[in-house]
Amino acid sequence: MVVIFLAVLIVLGFIILIAVYNSFVSLKNRVDNAWSQIDVQLKKRHDLVPNLVETVKGYAAHEKSTFEMVTNARSRVGAAATPGEQVQAENQLTQALRGLLAVAEAYPELKANQNFLMLQEELSGIESKIAYARQAYNDTVMTYETRRQSFPWSLMAGIGGFGRREYLAAEEAEKEVPKVAF
Repeated sequence: MVVIFLAVLIVLGFIILIAVYNSFVSLKNRVDNAWSQIDVQLKKRHDLVPNLVETVKGYAAHEKSTFEMVTNARSRVGAAATPGEQVQAENQLTQALRGLLAVAEAYPELKANQNFLMLQEELSGIESKIAYARQAYNDTVMTYETRRQSFPWSLMAGIGGFGRREYLAAEEAEKEVPKVAF
């Protein structure tokens, strides 16, 4: 009787270990999927950038430094090796695109161009989707990290090699309150 009880306890313990491990695999895959969703939106943005630059170039050919900033920032994104580097490069691209759109404000005929307006609207939609995807990613990372750090799951996280995942945080420049002057 004692042998059966011990065997049941061992089997039950083994089943619990498998369930905990599988829950980590599931959460890890959800984090990876959430990152992939961000990546899809970033790819759309990258595909849109050359069209936007070319449209603005047609009206503001002398704004060469702005175009170079956008092109260089886009290249840095392609060279990023880690998610952290990619986020940093994406933030630089965002800043460069803001500069490009600021240049466009100085050209009324450009602001009235249907192609430019369409590209600007598409970029705005993509930026909203990126923000949503980042939020979903951070929510998924929070679930993963909460599980990873909670006892007894933390024991399996260490044994299974389930490492820390980083949240996506806003750049300091994005946290500043914009100055509005009339």
